[in-house]
This record gives sequence, structure tokens and C-alpha cells, in this order.
Amino acid sequence: MRTPSETILEIQKFNSKGYGVGLLPLGKEIDIAHTIPGDTVRVEWRKKKKGPQTGRLLEVVAASLDRTSARCAHAATCGGCAWQQMGYEAQLKEKMRRVARAFGDSCQVEPILPCDEPFGYRNKMEFTFSQNRAGARFLGMMIAQAEPYVFNLTECHLCPPWFAAAVQKARDWWEASGLEAYYPPQDTGTLRYLTLRYAVRTDHKMAVLNVSGRPEFAPSRSALEGFAEAIRAAAPGASVFIRIHQAVKGRPTEFFEMLLAGSDHIVEKLHLKQGTLSFKISPTSFFQTNTLQAEKLYDTALSFLGQAETVYDLYCGTGTLGMAAAASAHNVVGIELSPEAVLDAEENCKRNGIGNMAVHQGDVGKVLTRLMESPGFARPDAAIVDPPRAGLDPLALHHLKTLLPRTIVYISCNPATQAENIKELVDAGYRLKRLQPVDQFPHTYHIENIALLEK
Repeated sequence: MRTPSETILEIQKFNSKGYGVGLLPLGKEIDIAHTIPGDTVRVEWRKKKKGPQTGRLLEVVAASLDRTSARCAHAATCGGCAWQQMGYEAQLKEKMRRVARAFGDSCQVEPILPCDEPFGYRNKMEFTFSQNRAGARFLGMMIAQAEPYVFNLTECHLCPPWFAAAVQKARDWWEASGLEAYYPPQDTGTLRYLTLRYAVRTDHKMAVLNVSGRPEFAPSRSALEGFAEAIRAAAPGASVFIRIHQAVKGRPTEFFEMLLAGSDHIVEKLHLKQGTLSFKISPTSFFQTNTLQAEKLYDTALSFLGQAETVYDLYCGTGTLGMAAAASAHNVVGIELSPEAVLDAEENCKRNGIGNMAVHQGDVGKVLTRLMESPGFARPDAAIVDPPRAGLDPLALHHLKTLLPRTIVYISCNPATQAENIKELVDAGYRLKRLQPVDQFPHTYHIENIALLEK
């Protein structure tokens, strides 16, 4: 291993993961977690032949004017929060700058919608089980710039306090159980992840123990009963599941869930201007991670949508936006790749008495092709699109340019790919009318952005 060097440098910008970037003496960029532009820092680093150069923060020699005291004891270690040491107003400004850089002068960026409470907002977290060669056990989050190493989490201020209490109870149970953490390189061990979920509007709680599918590492019934008791000591009444991760070389990965205690689902509600919607959430259901901010996101997106007769909700997930749009539209068509999400969407339509929304399972572009060729095809006059970080797939984008709905509301967690897609839509005759960032994830570099396009 190369001998480490120490350097004092100034942080000049952020990289794509929200880590600070400075310049080494010979001009090479170096990424340092938990730093922000304007900091002068002393760092330790080892020269790398490949990949981005990274360094370890040793000391903040002179603090940026935007630096603040982090609330969490793990803030200098954790890979979950990149910006907790940065004032919240400065975070919002940086996120607006990210959107503005992506879109240039094509449209003015409207003031970001902040999170009313930037702590305690997450309704879902995943914690990793890990062991070192000496057998020491770790249950928590991965260390920034040192994945897959994990530290023992004792607190987290992004989620409700019971999450940290449940992690501690699970760690105590693990110590007494004799089970081993799963080790991917050798496909050995039992325990993979602990997933915790919380329904903000109903106070429902859920815990899911994710384990290896190898029979020889299966936990005993008594071990599982002990796990359920440990979780319910921290979260009385919680739904508790085991989820088996069956990975066999040459076959698709399969998952199996088994209820250990409590109800087989939890229920969350969204209070929207169009009314209140109720959602059944099972262990694998998708739901926006910040419930209260999701209400702002959806209300804003629907206000951009306006009145429409036929609405297409592409990449619809569990159908939340389409369900809300169904209150004023005559017909809503949702398309989603995930079979589990489609089942959830259909169930949630029934729960909320929505009869004018149909959800189709499959690749968005291919399903659009099939629908466009079917008898009685209804051309949309409005479309909602909320694709993955990679943006619209080429076939879906092609169909949008063919169908030319009057209004497109494009929601994205990646302004860079969103801007690329929108440039093509503008070239096809659309006008970019509005850009509205929404801060769904305070203390991280992530940003949601809503764009309105009109013909």
C-alpha cells in the first residue's frame, strides 16, 4: 500500500455525489467527503492509478461561511448524509444551482420548495449487517467513500427516533443469536439488511429482516421469534417480516416474504388538495420516502397538469399521481414496469374507489406501442412522466414526440438527464414553461425537479 500524504487545500465545488472537491498541488482533483466549498482542510490521501482521487478529512483549518455544526454524532463518518455540516439555506441554494446548470438559460428556475422539517422526514431506511475478519459485528450505514465497510449506528436524525432504537434492539438480538452476517464474495452467512418503514399519517410501523436464501444458513424458528420480540420492544405493534433473498447462479433472483408478527401491511395516507388518498404498503411496495414533502410535490405537479380529459401516467409506480389526477380527468392510463408496483396500484385504486384508471404492466415504450396499435386507442391530451434516474427510454421519448399531448409534466430526481430529454421535446415543438425544484431529501445532494412543457 502506498504511503499516505497530507495536504492542506481549499474545497472549490461539489462532485456528483455531493462530496467536496479540491485541487492537489499538481492540479489533480480530489474528492473529500463531508467538506463543502469554501472550507480549507487538511486531508490525508494515497495516490491512485485509476478512478477518482479520494482523500480523508483530518481537520477543517478554516470553515466555509456555509458550514454549521452537524446534529448527528455519525456525521463525519456516515455515507448517508453528505451535507449535514452545511446550513440548510445554503443546501437549498446549491440544489437550485444544480437545476439551473442543467437547464442553462432555457427557463428560469422557480424558488425551491423547502422541507418544513429537514430532520426526521424519512419513512424508510435500510441498515446493513456486516462482520470483519475478527468477527466484530456491525449494523448500520456504510462509511462514506469506504463502501462496503459499515459502522454501528446509534442515532439517525433523518428518520423517527424509534428507527435507531430498533437497530439497537436488532443488534442485541444478533449478538445473542449466533448468526453470521451475509458475505457476498463467498455467498455465506445469513443476515443481509434490516429495513424499517413508518407511515407518518397513521403511525403504523414495519420491520423486514432480509436474509440469505441458502438453506444451510437459514435462521431457526426461535431466532426469528426472538427477532420479532426485539423489534416490537422498540416499536410496539409493528408488522415484522422475514424476506428471503434467493440468488442462484444462472437463474433470476427471487424473493419470498413471511409474516412473523402483526399485520401483513401498513397503511399510509396522502393529504392532497384533490382529497385524501389511502395506500396499502407491503414489504416491497414503493412509496415516496418523505411523506409530507411528497404531498407538496404531487400538489405542485397536479397544479401544472391542469384540466385534462385523458391523462397518461408513465413510469407510474404505485399510481399515486394518476390516482390523484383521476379526480378531475375522464380517463387515466398508467404504465409501470414492476409487476409488484402494478399490483399495488390496482389495489390502491380499489381502496380509494377509483374506477377510471387502468394500469398496464411492462416496459413503457413497448406498452405504448401496443396501446397505440389497439382499437379505440385514446390519444392523451396530458402526460405525467416520472422515469428512473437514467431518464426516458428512447422508445418512450419517441412515442411522446409522436403523440404530442398538449401538456407534459416531467418529474425527475436527476436534472441532468431530465434536461437532455426536454431538449429533444423542445426540438419536437414543446415550450419549457416552468421549472420547480422540490427538496425531498434535506442534508443530501438529491433533488426532485418538476418541469412543465406545453405545445
